[in-house]
Amino acid sequence: MTLLAILLGTLAAGIGSVWLAAWLSFGVLSRYTQHMLSLAAGALLATAFLHLLPEAFDAGVEPHNLFVTLLVGLLFFFLLDKAELWHHGHEHHHGDAHHDHADTEGHGHQHAHQHAHHHASAHEDGDKPSSGGWAILAGDSVHCFGDGVLIASAFLVDLRLGIVAALAVLAHEVPHHMGDLVVLREGSKSRQTAVLKVSMAGAITALGGIAGYALLEQLHGILPYMLAIASSSFIYVALADLIPQLQKRLSSRETTAQIVWLLSGIALVSGVSTLAHTFAAH
Repeated sequence: MTLLAILLGTLAAGIGSVWLAAWLSFGVLSRYTQHMLSLAAGALLATAFLHLLPEAFDAGVEPHNLFVTLLVGLLFFFLLDKAELWHHGHEHHHGDAHHDHADTEGHGHQHAHQHAHHHASAHEDGDKPSSGGWAILAGDSVHCFGDGVLIASAFLVDLRLGIVAALAVLAHEVPHHMGDLVVLREGSKSRQTAVLKVSMAGAITALGGIAGYALLEQLHGILPYMLAIASSSFIYVALADLIPQLQKRLSSRETTAQIVWLLSGIALVSGVSTLAHTFAAH
């Protein structure tokens, strides 16, 4: 009975929060696409600095070890991003070589040059995938696994506490998943693909719940390090991918709007997390 409750609670929190975030991002707030980049940056930074890292440091682990984990995580996601871009560039190069060879044989050097110029222009206009996709999914999966462990531990204490914990996780994950969906939507240009990927990461919450049910004592020791790794992914994506997209020469009105949406993302995560923790404490 307890294991079934854990499964239902973790799935509701993990996947339910993604679908609610998708409804808000692609429905109610869909006309604010550009502003959502600012909101996403604020939400990711707030999730890392105001939610995950404080929880990691509150666990009583040596701060130096957590900072080392954070640094290693940032380097890992940088290298993962490099590998993703290199792989895409490698495939792109072979595709260009094949087309240019065919064009040169059939239509001459001039047409091949025009084709290459057109292809490069399309690449510059947005064919290149947004960086940070793999970092977001990896960090999300680690974060959701940790959420599952926390929900399982609450259910093992009391059924009502477990329900409250699942609702609290669902509530504070919504603004964070809104940021995830914006990042993945920029890369894939497909809403369905972005929702599917984040939903799969959200489903890891159930895996964390099962692991927490079976191995609660062992997992509590590594939970702070998992939080630090998840934080590193969100910090990396916000600073390496989203913030640079916002650093454009804009009018004073557009700049003000960017700042307002960025602060709104921070305030949203902070406010929802505070309410969720207050509700859980009662």
